Amino acid sequence: MYHGVRFDMNFKQLWLEGMKDWNGNLPERMSDDAKEEAFWEGFIPKKTDALDDYAADIRQELLQFIEPTDHVLEIGPGWGNYTFAAADKASSLTCVDSSRSVIHHLQKETKRLGLEHTRFIHAKWEESVPNERFDVVFGINCYYRMQEIDRALINMNNASKRWAIIGLTTGPEKPHLWEIHRKLGYKVKFQRRDYIYLTNLLYELGIDVNCKMLNLERTYRYDSEEQLLKDNLAPILDADYDRKAAEKILKHFVTEENGGFLYRHRFKAALLYWKPEPINLKE
Repeated sequence: MYHGVRFDMNFKQLWLEGMKDWNGNLPERMSDDAKEEAFWEGFIPKKTDALDDYAADIRQELLQFIEPTDHVLEIGPGWGNYTFAAADKASSLTCVDSSRSVIHHLQKETKRLGLEHTRFIHAKWEESVPNERFDVVFGINCYYRMQEIDRALINMNNASKRWAIIGLTTGPEKPHLWEIHRKLGYKVKFQRRDYIYLTNLLYELGIDVNCKMLNLERTYRYDSEEQLLKDNLAPILDADYDRKAAEKILKHFVTEENGGFLYRHRFKAALLYWKPEPINLKE
């Protein structure tokens, strides 16, 4: 167990505070399993792009940790940004997810792709862990509603033989939001959690974690100006704001192409990875 400087801070509590909305309330999806399931049940059929473009670079980095003989476990696979590639390289892949809709979708897709060595477990990772260990345990962007986040991290540590890997997309925020906040002084609904929370929590738990930052880009395409404005001005929290001034700032970051609007957003992903440590959850 690694321990350096001892922090006089509660990083789990900071994580929990970050789960709340800007009014200090916990959104229903964070605690209501039925509402979370309803979200995925409605989202999966509408997912027109098979995989997210920005995930390609994360996928490439992730696969470097996996050997062809490995037995791998993925936490919270979602619609499979990393699932199919991991299953294609590894000897076997086990996926744990709390959504039956996600599991049904991935069961169908892995069968279609001939990835028969993939199995699925319907469970919450922080509450239920397979009674076995895996060469590599990973989860990308799957921690957003884990309130027992310390238990989830230690379960990753204890279930892995060689590598435990956390992936989180992170800032910077869309630049027009910073400009609106800085130049016009409006309150903006910025993200409230980041990879640094989990980095510090792992450190507090006694895990000396490595971190690699990846530069990513995502292009948002809008068919109408109305949709562009609706999606990109919604994070402004002030009820009464100068809409024309905000629109002017937004349009500095937008290009028109083939009758539509493109917004290119450069941001980052953090890969936190470590070799398993002999630790237990603190009382």
